[in-house]
Amino acid sequence: MKIVFLDGNTINRGDLSWKGLQDLGELQVFERTPESEVVSTAHEAEVILTTRAPLSAQTIAQLKRLRYIGVVFTGYDRVNLEAARERNIVVTNVPTYGTASVAQLVFALLLELCHHVALHSEATHSGEWSRSTDFSFWKTPLIELQGKTMGIVGFGQIGRHVAEIAVAMGMRVIASDAIRKDAPTWPDFQWCELDELMGAADVVSLHCPLLPQTHGIINAASLSRMRETAFLINTSRGPLVVEKDLADALNRGCLAGAAVDVLSSEPLSLDNPLLHAKNCIVTPHIAWATKEARARLVDTAVANLRAFLSGHPVNVVN
Repeated sequence: MKIVFLDGNTINRGDLSWKGLQDLGELQVFERTPESEVVSTAHEAEVILTTRAPLSAQTIAQLKRLRYIGVVFTGYDRVNLEAARERNIVVTNVPTYGTASVAQLVFALLLELCHHVALHSEATHSGEWSRSTDFSFWKTPLIELQGKTMGIVGFGQIGRHVAEIAVAMGMRVIASDAIRKDAPTWPDFQWCELDELMGAADVVSLHCPLLPQTHGIINAASLSRMRETAFLINTSRGPLVVEKDLADALNRGCLAGAAVDVLSSEPLSLDNPLLHAKNCIVTPHIAWATKEARARLVDTAVANLRAFLSGHPVNVVN
């Protein structure tokens, strides 16, 4: 059985093993495959693995031997599920792998906004502390999180894990979600509508899926409800945020800062307004990419394929 991984470089830069997949068939891994080359690259494949390489209806129709598509990621919007279904091609994904890693970056970003660790380290290395007459030296206001309110938009698995860390740090948690179930028993936990949450939270952290109803939910109107001392963090999906509106709000001082790990277009354009906004941290979509999370992606992809070959497929999305 021939297995083709169209864009293996996305998750494995040489620090993970492909042995689990190699044990299941003849594996061929490509760093990345342009859409125009998918058919020529994988024309003999019975199994295709992909993270972001698109598989359109036209492409699937030309892959005559294809029986299985394994999306080695959670999002599978780049695969035409209907075309695969018509051909009886099973499509699977990896629904959960990066919960801990994403939550960890949320607090790395938040703590940087609170303490500006990099700025103070650079100032110390450049001699500013040495030239100071005081034993303690700081360049920005320093913020304590205990007693502050964390607002979670999207209270699924990642959102709840972020909330658990917030509670451990002495924060109150409020949450907004279209589906409200299993409310936690933390002190003062509260469900909120988005407008209420935006006005009540000291930190707003986005963890909802990108759907037509969530596209652009963070915009001029919702940002206007935030406190001037509040922070916004987005490690979910870039298009949840109208980036120009966020940049404008930051530059006007309508909120104290923001940190985004996802953008509306990736890689981001150099004219993205957030690159030049006041007190805005921008990281290159790294929340998911710890070695541990990527290893879980590969391990689950192997388990998915093994289950399919045994006749009992799991994590099927079509």
